[in-house]
Amino acid sequence: MTARVLVTGVEGQLARSLVERAAGGAAIELVRVGRPDLDLGRLESIGSAVTRFAPDVVVSAAAYTAVDRAEEEPNLATRINEEAPGILARAALRVGARIIHISTDYVFDGRKIDPYIETDPVNPLCVYGQTKFAGEDRVRAEHPSHIILRTAWLYSPFGHNFVRTILRLAEMRDRLTVVDDRQGNPTSALDLADAILTIIAHWLKEPGSGLTGIYHCAGTGETTWCGFARHVFEISREAGGPFADVVPIRSDQWPTKAARPVNSRLDCSKFARDFGWRAPEWRCSVSGVVRRLVQARMS
Repeated sequence: MTARVLVTGVEGQLARSLVERAAGGAAIELVRVGRPDLDLGRLESIGSAVTRFAPDVVVSAAAYTAVDRAEEEPNLATRINEEAPGILARAALRVGARIIHISTDYVFDGRKIDPYIETDPVNPLCVYGQTKFAGEDRVRAEHPSHIILRTAWLYSPFGHNFVRTILRLAEMRDRLTVVDDRQGNPTSALDLADAILTIIAHWLKEPGSGLTGIYHCAGTGETTWCGFARHVFEISREAGGPFADVVPIRSDQWPTKAARPVNSRLDCSKFARDFGWRAPEWRCSVSGVVRRLVQARMS
């Protein structure tokens, strides 16, 4: 049995990671759909695109992710992160497809001392987090057979992300200041793609599976943004790539338009229990991505 999987977005980190991880897998026919065929900012395009491609599974991967700019464009962020997922979920239900919707650690306020579990109360601090949580609500309301995956600190060899940004900055500067009082789980988009493919494989094996709802899925282990940066540069230096000295600073020394949670750590034990899969230790996954980026730069 083969699953036809529609992924929203073409050039996003997760969409490209899914293509790479699904390559050669006989059980998955993966189709990425983005503008102009499916434009989350043009809501009327969503339903027709889902109907045309007639998937078995929809992966709602695309989103408005410019956290600070969302403070200035709340209406656009709402349309893309809240309204569009609801329409997408309704369209998926209409064609008989299940849906996997990607959400974020930013639905929490970060005041909890321990890692967050799925049943912890949400309290997003910024427009991005507020619209992403509202999008979760829309998906839940529109589709009974959904899975919402909350992830954190996503990076990959593709697109715009922390790892690629600091490696680029290290080519221009010998010293970088990085926030050291926010904790989280760096998550490779390649690993998140593996988690999504694990869900789909489970559904193929057990079509009547009742596993639905919210799951946390992030890299194993935790660090600060400063610790993250230092590990990136340690690996890059070993591989012959750019590196810089990292100076720790407090969040209040790096003001941003959008408030961010101090604690973004996610407890992923529920996903491990239900699907038998856990992400690799974050340093291992970061190392693989950094070495790949350095090799590509040198080739």
